[in-house]
Amino acid sequence: MGFAKTAYCRAFQSVMKVGNYFLPFRTPETLRGAGCVERLPEEMIKRNVRRPLLVTDSGLMKLGLPQGLLRAMEKAGMPCTLFCDIQPNPTDENVEAGFRVFRESGCDAIVAMGGGSPMDCAKAIAARNAHPGRSIAQLQGVITVHKRVVPLWAVPTTAGTGSETTVAAVITVAETRHKASINDPVLMPRYAVLDPELTVGLPPHITATTGLDALCHAVESYLNHTYCTGLELDYARRAVRLVYDNLYPVYRDGSDLEARQNMQLAAFYAGRSFTRGCVGYIHAVGHTLSGLYGLPHGLAMSVLMPHVLRQYGSAAEKRLGELAEVCGIMGGSDREKADRFIAWIEGMKEKTGIPEGLDCIRPEDVPRIVRWADREANPLYPVPQIWGEKELRTLLDTVVQAGGKRLPRSQTA
Repeated sequence: MGFAKTAYCRAFQSVMKVGNYFLPFRTPETLRGAGCVERLPEEMIKRNVRRPLLVTDSGLMKLGLPQGLLRAMEKAGMPCTLFCDIQPNPTDENVEAGFRVFRESGCDAIVAMGGGSPMDCAKAIAARNAHPGRSIAQLQGVITVHKRVVPLWAVPTTAGTGSETTVAAVITVAETRHKASINDPVLMPRYAVLDPELTVGLPPHITATTGLDALCHAVESYLNHTYCTGLELDYARRAVRLVYDNLYPVYRDGSDLEARQNMQLAAFYAGRSFTRGCVGYIHAVGHTLSGLYGLPHGLAMSVLMPHVLRQYGSAAEKRLGELAEVCGIMGGSDREKADRFIAWIEGMKEKTGIPEGLDCIRPEDVPRIVRWADREANPLYPVPQIWGEKELRTLLDTVVQAGGKRLPRSQTA
């Protein structure tokens, strides 16, 4: 990466670090424990909510997961409007449809129930409601809403995205397939409901990929560290240890409520950490791959994470070594500890059936992937090492080779 670009990115990040102290970061209030979702309506009534929009997805409706909450709302005499027309990677078209339902039904709050997709869509609906004259493409970016939004309640049914405590809504523009975030502190949900019973039915594979997504959030935030205060760094360390101790046990036994709750806490802490600390190239590249190829977000993060961490090399060794120690992984030098930490991630992928690489990346898409990833990450993300086109192409080639293919030389030079 050229000196001029690196200097510009670091200067931008120095300004952002100061600016972050003036932003209203907070931590959502939580309800925790098995069955706590049924207490949600009474909590909403206490806060003068009268007609919420429940944003979920059709898959969860088929599984019947929202039914307990819907029954509790009916019992409490709370009218609820349902919106579940959401793709796995929500688009601006999904948001517009939900926004119309919200307005036409006279709703005054939003409950997001599910994984990252319903939560991102719900936050984007809230952003559109605050700015009815602006499109999603116009709202994508940093601090673009800056208006109070309707109350947001988040009910995660996976333990990974951390969307219940983040300021981001990641939306794909359907026409271009460009996936980007709306980032604004006003989009952080005011309340999070961490009910482990809602995650018991997760298939083992999804348990693994969403859990590694939570790990990715914590690791990228901790590596960045420029924007973090001691609170965010502590949350990242706690999240990493919780994933280390609980992910494989809950993968093997999905009915383990204690491990399920611990993974929800890991996702919550990691989400709150990267809300201020930001993510890095794992997410910048992963977002482009999810948008172009429809890859589940957690799968993209799980595949990319060890490759990115290894490519950082010495720039990340010290802080990866610290995270290794948090997990009780010991070694001599920082390099040895960092290598063992990455090897643990690779071993977790192998044990849970997550592929080492990807074979879906088309050579003709590489310039666009590189351009979009560079645009997302630079200059905002305070990553350990600033990458440009050369480094991003190297990463993509590594991921493709690990998936059993190789990009043509013209695409990796």
